[in-house]
Amino acid sequence: MYYNYLAGELDTMTDTTASHVESAAVHLNEDWVSAIIGVTIFVLALLGLSGVDLLGWAATTKIWTVPSAALAPIGKSYAALGGLPALVLTYLAFLGVLTGAAAVLGANVRRFALAFSAVFWLGYIAWIIGSYAHIAAATPADIAKTGVSWSLHLTPEGGLILALVAGLIVGNFFPNFATWLNEAIRPEFYVKTAIVILGGVIAITVAGKLNLASSVFLRSLAAIVEAYLIYWPVVYYISRKYFGFSREAAVPLASGISICGVAAAIATGSAIRARPQVAVLVSSLVVIFAVVELLLLPFLANTFLSHEPLVAASWLGLAVKTDGAAVAAGGIAESLISAKNAAAGIHYAPGWILGTTTTIKVFIDVFIGIWAFILAHIWTTYINPTTPGGKAKLSEIWERFPKFILGFILTFALGLVVTLSLGKGQALALKAVADEASVFRVLFFVLTFFSIGVLSDFRRLWADGLGKLAAVYVVSLFGFVIWVGLLISWLFFHGVKPPLAG
Repeated sequence: MYYNYLAGELDTMTDTTASHVESAAVHLNEDWVSAIIGVTIFVLALLGLSGVDLLGWAATTKIWTVPSAALAPIGKSYAALGGLPALVLTYLAFLGVLTGAAAVLGANVRRFALAFSAVFWLGYIAWIIGSYAHIAAATPADIAKTGVSWSLHLTPEGGLILALVAGLIVGNFFPNFATWLNEAIRPEFYVKTAIVILGGVIAITVAGKLNLASSVFLRSLAAIVEAYLIYWPVVYYISRKYFGFSREAAVPLASGISICGVAAAIATGSAIRARPQVAVLVSSLVVIFAVVELLLLPFLANTFLSHEPLVAASWLGLAVKTDGAAVAAGGIAESLISAKNAAAGIHYAPGWILGTTTTIKVFIDVFIGIWAFILAHIWTTYINPTTPGGKAKLSEIWERFPKFILGFILTFALGLVVTLSLGKGQALALKAVADEASVFRVLFFVLTFFSIGVLSDFRRLWADGLGKLAAVYVVSLFGFVIWVGLLISWLFFHGVKPPLAG
């Protein structure tokens, strides 16, 4: 039932269930429900700007050395609540909202509630363990703050890996338990909700970075367009020509490798009405390879690009495929490059390397919605037309367009308008809004990766093409994505230096 559609001969799309769900315009399907939940969470976070903190009770997990310091409420006004009560409240809120969503989607409510409770606690425990300082401390600042002598430098992204591993253990060694959990194993629904929340967080970050010099801002946009007009078609061609993947497998794979990993794979797969399993597999590969890049690229950047710090910053933003890993890579590179230049008497103003990496990465995220729309049009017009002559109707493009992307666009627009309408004096309040929304986004990602693990029976996956999928990722990422990103970064940022301190 899983993944044999990855073979190249399956170019037609016969998922009647997905087609039925998409065609039921008035039915609250998974896309619409995820959009409603995501938009609601972001709007509640925005209300914090009026002084009403409605989400501050949510538990956040910090990099820790002592277990009692691992948890805390995200809002300062709820500090007296304590970490463990905050986590219990977070669980109850997720249980209530998602059980209601499951009822709307036609699930067995009792079975979902019981299974979801296990999924939540197993995933969150993995997330806490992954935030242990010896695992998660990545930047020199993190290491100094926690006082550890060594770390795996995985950032809190390590928690996603452990959630994935926990799911893999359940799925491969406890099949009866995995079957019992099945009602709550819904990776697409969880990640779509996370993507909707991500739109608002990106908007606040983008607007906050408009104070970067205009040359850096415009060069970042140009570099992204140039890179992804090259990346996507090349990965797609390699997947089809040399590895024999079907179109519906090649699109999420190309998007995951080229644009922004998990979110791009899910969004563009939905746009062409592909079955979801390949996007789920790509998501797990993205996190694993992002950690590999995080451990290698900042140190290569310091060794070979310390004299071109913004080239290094752009390269990391284009090459590293998850938000957390990319920003962490920029932070590590800034610390290393700044120290190396300071030893030579060159003192750069802080924040420019990290800011450039972050700017490029969030603009890449914005590209997801645009690319999903483009692919929906291409598929309805040329690949799988439903009208004579191949001219797509707007109604057909609408049916194929992933509706949760509308939630992404709405939260992005809300975040951008609100941020740009406020003065610089509201920067801290806006950061609090983004932090609160991000707590929920990250939790939905934890649920996503645990679910991916549970669905991943390695014996069946390997037989049905996981090895080929990983091979495409390795060939594409290390064969040309990293190096094309380096070339484009050099073309657009060569000779552009951060201002000197003072």
